[in-house]
Amino acid sequence: MLHFDRWKIFLICFIALAGFAFSAPNFFSKESLADAPSWLPSKQVNLGLDLRGGSYMLLEVDIDSVMKDRLQVLTNDVRKALRDERIQYTGLGVKGDALTVRITNTADMDKSLKAIEALSTIVSGGSLRSLPSRDIAATAEGNLITVKLSEAARLARTESAMQQSIEIVRRRIDELGTTEPVIQQQGLDRILVQVPGLDDPKRLKDLLGQTAKLNFRLVDTSMSAQQALAERRVPAGSELLYDVETPPNPVLVQRRVMVGGDALVDAQAAFDSRNGQPVVNFRFDSAGAKLFGEVTRDNVGRPFAIVLDNKVISAPRINEPIVGGSGQISGNFTVESANDLAILLRAGALPAPLTVLEERTVGPGLGADSVRAGTIASIIGSIAVVVFMVWAYGLFGVFANIALLINIGLMLGSLSLLQATLTLPGIAGIVLTVGTAVDANVLIYERIREELRSGKSPIAAIEAGYNRALATILDANITHFISAAVLFQLGSGPVRGFAVTLAIGVVTSVFTAFTANRLIVATWVRYARPKTLTI
Repeated sequence: MLHFDRWKIFLICFIALAGFAFSAPNFFSKESLADAPSWLPSKQVNLGLDLRGGSYMLLEVDIDSVMKDRLQVLTNDVRKALRDERIQYTGLGVKGDALTVRITNTADMDKSLKAIEALSTIVSGGSLRSLPSRDIAATAEGNLITVKLSEAARLARTESAMQQSIEIVRRRIDELGTTEPVIQQQGLDRILVQVPGLDDPKRLKDLLGQTAKLNFRLVDTSMSAQQALAERRVPAGSELLYDVETPPNPVLVQRRVMVGGDALVDAQAAFDSRNGQPVVNFRFDSAGAKLFGEVTRDNVGRPFAIVLDNKVISAPRINEPIVGGSGQISGNFTVESANDLAILLRAGALPAPLTVLEERTVGPGLGADSVRAGTIASIIGSIAVVVFMVWAYGLFGVFANIALLINIGLMLGSLSLLQATLTLPGIAGIVLTVGTAVDANVLIYERIREELRSGKSPIAAIEAGYNRALATILDANITHFISAAVLFQLGSGPVRGFAVTLAIGVVTSVFTAFTANRLIVATWVRYARPKTLTI
């Protein structure tokens, strides 16, 4: 146990020095690190929301709107299917959570049910759905057919909407240039968002609160919007929307979407070369560019409405065909609002609206106090451990303290290398690790004492102490690691931060106790050749 090959000595020293090297950047300012050579470690531990300050939001995804969107699409499919079968019907529409249609001739009921059921698709089984099933279920009562989404379809669409919403929220926040945001699902339909260091929570709220469903539609010129308002009559196939002016003005637009926002591949904020006003330049993919060119070619001279979340951003007149696949959105933009719109369009549209259920802002002053308190607690805890080990075990206590210093360096270096987010519970995990890191040394030293009392020589007692304490130490640390893994898997936010620091602390503690500390003791024994041990 006390013999080390040269390669083992080199490896242990290399790991210890690497830990100190990767932890060193945390003791320097970002400005100092920017001037340092690029080959030097420069990653720092990211501070969480409770240490750095920032914004916290709990969002709810409107799952009902996802289901209604599916039923609206299904309405068009049912209409087409019944017309193809030459079946007469009335009252086709969505009521509540179901689609209803009344068949005029009861003799066509069976034919109608088969036509509607043919529209269903297979929903594959997942962890909560053992067998595949159909996504819609149609029932008949008299001459009324009711179509509902199956439970499997509702669950599948909910999961898909949550995953898509989380990904789009992440894209939007990443575009802001923030570091290490926490974005995770809570429950069935909620998303937790924590953005450390963001000093403009209103902008974050505005950015996440927009669905960003963009589409391009033709303006209905058969009558003016004011006339439609006055007569309370909107032409079939059109609807009345409002623009973003103050006060808003009505615009009569066709319901048919000529080009959808899903065809966009890029959007960038820029300045109009003619008047210097902020604008948003956009670009379509090849299919969208072709469709956009055809629409603008066929409708030269007509106004073309750019609609975002059912609000008309602008309605320019088409002066000539736009065949390049790119265009420009102009309006009363500020530089920030143009940039935000470009962010929304690049990130994509949310599948459903988000509602802010809870909103908190943590000031950087509170985070600084937490860092200060955590630092003081860590220092006091470390000093107490160091003093106790020297008082209880003398020179061997000094060896344990050196190993403890290596342990702290490895922990901090690992957190920096992994770019982990350090939270207040994470600091508690570090303090706890400092207190428990010497547990292995205490077990080893007490075992050595027992071997000495039984009459063994110093070297034999040291070897027996390390050998016989190994199983106990591994058992204790494996259970600690399992606890940390469970906390990380089932916890969220600060709980995960605590679990990460605890897990890293377990690994580094075992390493320093059975490699670094043993190497230090072996080196001392080799050169001191002690006849007796004072421990």
